[in-house]
Amino acid sequence: MEKREELYAGKAKSVYKTDDPDRVIMVFRNDTSAFDGKRIEQLDRKGMVNNKFNAFIMGKLQAAGIPTHFEKLLSDNEVLVKKMDMIPVECVVRNLAAGSLVRRLGVQEGLELNPPTFELFLKNDALGDPMVNESHVQSFGWATTEQLARMKELTFKINAVLKELFASGNMLLVDFKVEFGLFKGEVILGDEFSPDGCRLWDKDTREKLDKDRFRQNLGNVVESYEIVGNRLGLTF
Repeated sequence: MEKREELYAGKAKSVYKTDDPDRVIMVFRNDTSAFDGKRIEQLDRKGMVNNKFNAFIMGKLQAAGIPTHFEKLLSDNEVLVKKMDMIPVECVVRNLAAGSLVRRLGVQEGLELNPPTFELFLKNDALGDPMVNESHVQSFGWATTEQLARMKELTFKINAVLKELFASGNMLLVDFKVEFGLFKGEVILGDEFSPDGCRLWDKDTREKLDKDRFRQNLGNVVESYEIVGNRLGLTF
């Protein structure tokens, strides 16, 4: 597989063309950002850790019947994925109250949400990734009714699979965001799943093991990501 010119550079990943029009190479960088890119730092080993963690999770999801763009690891920080037409909406499931939900609604952090909530956010850094509803998604043509229903179905399936997986490592899956796109007309999971895009707490102590360690200046960010992986049997 020949790596060609850069297609896109995000806050933490870059995407490159290949000699296959249906495949691209995604590169995980050590960049770490928060607050819509207002704070950016380099954290040693982060790109490698997130790349391997993402590959592990994508494999678990594929084994559970969830279609993803993941193809194979190419190196410590590179992965081959399907080239998709991304849907510009993030799907968020919350099992426990944390982050923006606490700030918006004034509820206590850690409150169990039963059933879990499902939220949609427009991917737009300039606007601060605003929360939107299903009517917005349909009216503005970001996704069809059928595509949105499939995204919601897959998001809850992902939640069921990963809640059980993280519980096996004595962790709570507090919340997470996922992104979807179209590959040959099919809605499939894209982007990544790593501690950058979810909240994970130790079940007993409620210690934060995710990107909140960076947002809240708790330190040991990459080390905590490695702890999460180690608890699931992953080595880096």
